[in-house]
Amino acid sequence: MNYLTDTIAAIASGLTPAGIGVIRISGPEAFRTADRVMRFSGRRSACDADDHTILHGIACDGDGEEIDEALVLIMRAPRSYTGEDVAELQCHGGPFVMKRILDRVLACGARLAEPGEFTKRAFLSGKMDLSQAEGVMELIEAENESARRAALSSLRGDLGSRVSDIRGRLLYETAYLEAALDDPEHISLEGFGERLSGVVSAAEGELSELIRLSEEGRVLTEGIRTVILGRPNAGKSTLLNLFSGRERAIVTSIPGTTRDTLEERIRLGELLLVLTDTAGLREGADEVEGIGIKRAIEAANEADLIIYVVDGTREPCGEDAERLMSFKDRPVILLLNKSDEALAAPADDFAEKLGAEPIIFSAKSGQGKAELEERIKRLFYSGKLAGDKGYIIANARQREALLSCRSSLKKILEAIENGIPEDLWSVDLTDAYTTLGRITGESVNDELINEIFSKFCMGK
Repeated sequence: MNYLTDTIAAIASGLTPAGIGVIRISGPEAFRTADRVMRFSGRRSACDADDHTILHGIACDGDGEEIDEALVLIMRAPRSYTGEDVAELQCHGGPFVMKRILDRVLACGARLAEPGEFTKRAFLSGKMDLSQAEGVMELIEAENESARRAALSSLRGDLGSRVSDIRGRLLYETAYLEAALDDPEHISLEGFGERLSGVVSAAEGELSELIRLSEEGRVLTEGIRTVILGRPNAGKSTLLNLFSGRERAIVTSIPGTTRDTLEERIRLGELLLVLTDTAGLREGADEVEGIGIKRAIEAANEADLIIYVVDGTREPCGEDAERLMSFKDRPVILLLNKSDEALAAPADDFAEKLGAEPIIFSAKSGQGKAELEERIKRLFYSGKLAGDKGYIIANARQREALLSCRSSLKKILEAIENGIPEDLWSVDLTDAYTTLGRITGESVNDELINEIFSKFCMGK
C-alpha cells in the first residue's frame, strides 16, 4: 500500500450527533472525488477552485439523489494538514448522514483511512516531525489546562526543536572525530577530549532538564498514581468519596469493609490523581481481608504517592509509625483525619510519634483539602513547566529515548576521564545521536511508525 499515492477519506468529526460533521478526503484524487460526490452551486468544480476557498453544493448518491447540503473546503498541497490535496466536506452532523456521504466518497475511489493516517501522512510529507505528530494525540487527550499547553508545545515542535539542537551538536562532534580517525595526518585530535567533554556535559545537562520536565508532563497527562493507606475505619473510603464527589466506596463503622483495591480518576485542582482506596492495614485479618491487605501493600510499592490516613480520635499508634517508616523512601503525606471530632492528642504529638508532619483533615467536611492539594503540588509540580522554553511533555517512548541518550553521554564522559582511546568514543556518540532521532522520527523504522499511528483515533 503506497501511503502517498492513494486517496483516503474518513469522518474527522466523530460519530456522535452534532451540528456539523466533517468528512476529510486527502490524496492526489481528493478534488476529483469531491466533484463526483458534490453538485456544486453555479457549476463550479473542486478541481478548478482556488486554494483555501469554500464551495457550496449538494452531496448526492450514485443515482443523483440528494443526501445533504454541504460546504467543501479546498486546501491544495502543500498548504494542508497532510501536505497533500485535501477536500473537507462539512455537512449536518448526524451519524447516518455522515456515513451516507462517506460511503459515496469511498464508492468514488477513495479508501477508508486507517487510524491516525492523516497525521501519519503529515509526518511522511515532512509537515511535522514525530514528536509533533504525537503532540496531536496528546492535545486531543488533554484533560486539564497544563496538559493542553504542554501538548500544544509539542505540536508546535518545542520538544523536537530542542532535541534536534542537541542532536546537531553531537553530529558535528561525531563527524569531526570520525574524520580525524580516518585522516590523522591532516586533522588533529589534540585538545578534542576537553572540547568534547564540554559539549557532552552541556548536552547531558539539557537532557536531564528535559527528563525532569517530562516526568512532570507524565504527571499532568497520566495522573499521579496515588494510594490511600491506613488502618481500618481511619476514613480512607470517606476520603475517596470526598474526592470523587459521589458514594464510590462503601463506608460503615464495621472494620474491614474494603477488601480489595478500588480505583478512581479524580481531579484535585489542576492535578489529576489516579486514586486507589485499599483494605485497612491490621494484624489478625481473615484470609480474604489478608489478600486485600497484601494488594494494598503491592499498590503502595508501585505508587507515585501514598496518602496515609490516621484516625485523629485515637491515640497515635505504633503500628502506624512502623508502616510510615517502611515507606520512608517514597513520597508520603500524612492526614490526621476526623478533625470535625475531638482529637485524641495535639497534632504535634502525632507528628512526634509518627515521624511525619500531618495535615489536619476531615474527609467528611473537606477541611484540609486545599492544604493537601498544595502539598501534592510541591511534591510533583515545580511550576517551571511554563518557563521561558515552554511546556514539555514526553511520552513513555520519548522518555525512554531521553534516558538512553543521557546514559550514552555519561559513558562518553567516563571514557574521556579514564583515558579510553578516542575510537571508542565514536560508538557512544553515534548511539546518543541515533537515540535522539527516535524522538523526532529520523531514526525509526516503518514498524514503529505504524504502531505509533495505530493508537490515533479514526479521522485524525
